[in-house]
Amino acid sequence: MDMNMAKSHGERRKTRHKLKKPSRKRGLSAISKAIQEFEMGDMAHIIIDPSIHKGMPNPKFHGRTGKVTARRGRAYLLSVRDGNATKEVIVHPQHLSPQ
Repeated sequence: MDMNMAKSHGERRKTRHKLKKPSRKRGLSAISKAIQEFEMGDMAHIIIDPSIHKGMPNPKFHGRTGKVTARRGRAYLLSVRDGNATKEVIVHPQHLSPQ
């Protein structure tokens, strides 16, 4: 009888280093990140801010660059290449930086 621990499959699994801020950058980010605006067709980098949990995309998109295609409430819809496929990612502006 094999008594192994059950594996966790949560949204933040395998992100110990990816979703960690440097010690001097700890705490909430500047308000200017939350109110930044993007136009349709703009390119933006997805850089996840781990201190803000709302509108956080899947960690596999951290560091990717996409094109802003639409606005969804306060968030933006980005078109991101994933191999040969094009994925649509909904991201809050706190997790975006202009290219």
